Amino acid sequence: MIDPREKVALFIDGANLYATSKALGFDIDYKRLLQEFKASCYLLRAFYYTALIEDQEYSSIRPLIDWLDYNGYKVVTKPTKEFFDSTGRRKIKANMDIELAVDAMEMADHVDHIILFSGDGDFRRMVEAIQRKGKKVSVISTLQTQPPMIADDLRRQADLFIDLASLQNRIGRDPSERMARMAERDAQRRQQVEPDDEEYDDEA
Repeated sequence: MIDPREKVALFIDGANLYATSKALGFDIDYKRLLQEFKASCYLLRAFYYTALIEDQEYSSIRPLIDWLDYNGYKVVTKPTKEFFDSTGRRKIKANMDIELAVDAMEMADHVDHIILFSGDGDFRRMVEAIQRKGKKVSVISTLQTQPPMIADDLRRQADLFIDLASLQNRIGRDPSERMARMAERDAQRRQQVEPDDEEYDDEA
């Protein structure tokens, strides 16, 4: 699949990978993902891209972003943009395509192989441009869903297509571990709330 002599960079479209793994019914274990690629090649960088909602008191993605930042990933974020469409409905725009494409084009000069975790067809031209630099580009998404999560033209452009479903046993999170973490997080949240309540009662 990957030549162990190659210098490799991972580019992860966070929202797209999350949607793809959910559609396949499993969660990504990002520690195992990093270990998987470090074991099979010379992994130079691993980038993770996601948009964040500003002014949100609690964001479910924030703990993940913080963990990735401290554990071997280069995290690239930007605030979401809020706007109203022609019917007056509030919409939120959260697109990291340009950031990912610019970074991948720059990184292509320093690696042999770029691995893109996304099925977004907008990346086809980026893949083509990187290939013109003499670099290999693999794309990881899935054909196992209806409809498939990967655009057909992106899959055809890639040097190698890897179905995310085939990696589930190696980079998927143990479901029991997820339940334990959720229970632990709920308990922590309750502990944070309870002292505040008592303090408020004392002041009253």
